[in-house]
Amino acid sequence: QVQLVESGGGLVQAGGSLRLSCAASGRGRTFSSSAMGWFRQAPGKEREFVAAIDWIGGTLYADSVKGRFTISRDNAHNTVYLQMNSLKPEDTALYYCASAPVYAPAQYDYWGQGTQVTVSS
Repeated sequence: QVQLVESGGGLVQAGGSLRLSCAASGRGRTFSSSAMGWFRQAPGKEREFVAAIDWIGGTLYADSVKGRFTISRDNAHNTVYLQMNSLKPEDTALYYCASAPVYAPAQYDYWGQGTQVTVSS
């Protein structure tokens, strides 16, 4: 099993910044060899992909956040981050992190409980 705990959400004005963290623990998967992703779900909408980072540090972003968000990882501390700059009201959502195995980096099978991000206009 892998446990994922997100933190860092909050209320911020449009144009502001937040940094989300996701701490991984458990013995189900070696963090350094896992792919990690961030997803979000706004009220009344489906969950959507935000960003991902593979085990060697390659990154992928949704078009809606490209240039504003940065995903990174600290394997020494089993943590993945999402730096969010130039936030917009449409970024308001519950943000989740997820883990996928190295052999199937798009198949996320462990999820955190989420952290709320609210951007006021």
